[in-house]
Amino acid sequence: MSLTRILQVGIDSEPDVVLVRQRARQISGLLGFSVQDQVRVATAVSEVARCAYGRLSGGRGQFALDQRGAVAQLTVSIRAENRPTGSVSGAAAAPAPAGGVEMESAAAQFDNAILTARRLMDDCEVEHAAGGGLTVVMRKDLPAGHRIDGAGLARVGAELAASPVQNTYSEMQQQNRELGAALAELRERQDDLLALTRELEDTNRGVVALYAEIEEKAERLRKADEMKSRFLSNTSHELRTPLSSIRALAKLLLDRMDGDLTPEQERQVGFIASAAFDLSELVNDLLDLAKIEAGKVELTIAPVDIENLFSTLKGMLRPLTRNPDVELVFVAPAAPRRLLSDEPKVAQILRNFISNALKFTQAGQVTVALHDDGADQVTFTVTDTGIGIEADNLQLIFEEFSQIAHPLQAGAKGTGLGLPLCRQLAQLLGGSVDVASVIGAGSTFSLHLPRRPEGAIDGAP
Repeated sequence: MSLTRILQVGIDSEPDVVLVRQRARQISGLLGFSVQDQVRVATAVSEVARCAYGRLSGGRGQFALDQRGAVAQLTVSIRAENRPTGSVSGAAAAPAPAGGVEMESAAAQFDNAILTARRLMDDCEVEHAAGGGLTVVMRKDLPAGHRIDGAGLARVGAELAASPVQNTYSEMQQQNRELGAALAELRERQDDLLALTRELEDTNRGVVALYAEIEEKAERLRKADEMKSRFLSNTSHELRTPLSSIRALAKLLLDRMDGDLTPEQERQVGFIASAAFDLSELVNDLLDLAKIEAGKVELTIAPVDIENLFSTLKGMLRPLTRNPDVELVFVAPAAPRRLLSDEPKVAQILRNFISNALKFTQAGQVTVALHDDGADQVTFTVTDTGIGIEADNLQLIFEEFSQIAHPLQAGAKGTGLGLPLCRQLAQLLGGSVDVASVIGAGSTFSLHLPRRPEGAIDGAP
């Protein structure tokens, strides 16, 4: 396909400007444009033609159909030569209207016309000639999928030839009708916009009320959390002293400081000592959780001596391996990389992992290992050959006071706070904990830590 000329008209007088507008509306209608697009094309063409006539002479308007691209386009070219007199560098002032009323300059009018054409058409280009003339080329895409063959172009030409040219008065009536339709559509859109604005205002009021309610609930939750933390902290401190006394007195009795005990008395005092120890562990865990939630836990970041850490854990936890069929093994890298962290808190997390593994492992071994995960992270793992954990319970065990029902649970006392405390301590250290398990084959608890916590100073003591 090629560029096919449809019509060419001269623009040498004011009635010619009216004619160009009429032909623009007629041609765009014959090419299948909607009524609104017809008005847009007619307005853009007439504005450019009016300004070209006012500033230049010998104007020509050409309408063509360009089907060379993927989308067919109506192309309108307005071309005019420079006036013999009254021009200044191609931007002459327009002749003053009758009565001597000053108007804006022709150059400003022309710029406004080009701006209008660019808004109403899909493309608008201005080409300046050497002699001061110019050509304005405007393009408007035809409706999607709309293309015209030779027979269609012949029909367009025939209908144009048969279409009468209206006078200025008729054109004014047509423009008034178009303006009325545009104003009616604008009013309808304005009403829709007002309705939408009112709806948005109602929605905004609802959102503001919802935010206020959420903030109020968040404040209540914050206060409840503060009260819970304060209660746990105060209760833990109040319970710690009598529990320490009970444990001390039970130890004195078991050490025969006040004389011998009968076997039954020794057994009963042993129950008292065991219960006091379990309560002390619960109190300590509650106090640690309360401190973390209150943000009162301070970290002491320093180089971690892996060999010393594993040696301390081995000496502390080996007495818990009362089952001769279970072996506690520590595996450290031959030359572990430098690790900066809070060693006591790392030890507390690993101690909890190991004690749980020993509780639920009847045979085999519990292996504690350190793995280098690269330049930025290390991972401590505690792997056992115990009973394992079902997949549905892998996250449940990290919730406070949650314990999984199992025959071994009856003989393995616990508070259900150890693993939640481990998770919070790990997050405090900038790391995380996770678990992988297979029923009947064992579990692996992992502590992932950054090699250097955020904000740690190199060369920390």
